[in-house]
Amino acid sequence: MKLVTSKQALVECLGIVNKAVSSRSSIQVLSGVLIDARPDGIVMSATDMEISIKAPLAGRVDQPGSLVVPARIASEIARSLPTGEVTLEQRAGETQVEIRAGESLFDLHSLPAVDFPQLPAPVGDGFTVGKAAFLETVDRVAPSASRDETRPVLTGVLIHFNKTDVRMVATDSYRLSVKQTPIESSVENTLQAIVPARTLLELSRIASGVADDTITIVPTENQMLFQVGGIYLISRLIDGQFPNYRQLIPETFDYEVAVDHDEVLEAVRRVGLLAQKNAPLRLRFADNTLAVSAESQDVGKAHEAMPIQYSGDALEIGFNPEFLEAGIAAVKEPTVYLRFISPLRPGLVKGASDDFLYLVMPIRLSD
Repeated sequence: MKLVTSKQALVECLGIVNKAVSSRSSIQVLSGVLIDARPDGIVMSATDMEISIKAPLAGRVDQPGSLVVPARIASEIARSLPTGEVTLEQRAGETQVEIRAGESLFDLHSLPAVDFPQLPAPVGDGFTVGKAAFLETVDRVAPSASRDETRPVLTGVLIHFNKTDVRMVATDSYRLSVKQTPIESSVENTLQAIVPARTLLELSRIASGVADDTITIVPTENQMLFQVGGIYLISRLIDGQFPNYRQLIPETFDYEVAVDHDEVLEAVRRVGLLAQKNAPLRLRFADNTLAVSAESQDVGKAHEAMPIQYSGDALEIGFNPEFLEAGIAAVKEPTVYLRFISPLRPGLVKGASDDFLYLVMPIRLSD
């Protein structure tokens, strides 16, 4: 095999596929990247058997062939190379791949391509969605998914597609994000699936750097393929029953407070610095004032007040500062509405429109 590319192209392509490289598997080949050089082009691939990524590498193929290189060291080598042309060559009968750029020369151990697993290739009819609206929904909802693998269904995002909009839901049992977004879609029938949040966040990272305006989606019974700009991301789907999130959202609230988005977000961020070691961030509403405070033993305390329109009974409620900050930050409107029932019931964070809502469990406060 012999191919010629550029440092920039090599670094960028490795940066894309490396997110699918396994960091925990005992199978050596899964910690590598497959380089497949064919007369019609070069493709790099990686998989951890849950998600797989294939990306085209710009370059010239002088001699077709394929091999697997260790992902981590190959990426470090690529970044260290001098700017300009890079040649990768493996001579017949050798296991080493030679990487040359300028006066730099590396001989890197490789593995045979035959050891690399056959990547899943979903087949069937696909559909397209508008990229910008789809990724915005991902970025606002997916962070609420759980990272706890003991409840796999909560590590995913419930996605419901139809011709006019897409709805995404994620929860880690402490908070819940729901967003319904008008979107241009060519889907024929309604479709629902639980997609790993990790997959969607990687898709957002990859697709945001691609010029294409649409994402092609090909679903199968247990996998989903996303294609954008010649890059393929293939993911397993999560099998299971997603919680009935509609039952979790209270129909009515006893308190509603409108606050300035940027002002309250900055206050929560500042005061939250002192809410350490699971200490709550306290919100106290009384006499047209919102007081934000936190205190951590052995660290210190912080307090900040801001004027609001509030004339009801005094209300004090506590939250995980990280969760509250994430909910406020996900609202993209100048005014945030905070709705409450009691200090022990979930609070709702939303903008004026109904397309996004964020439900967060409170922390019981001690006097």
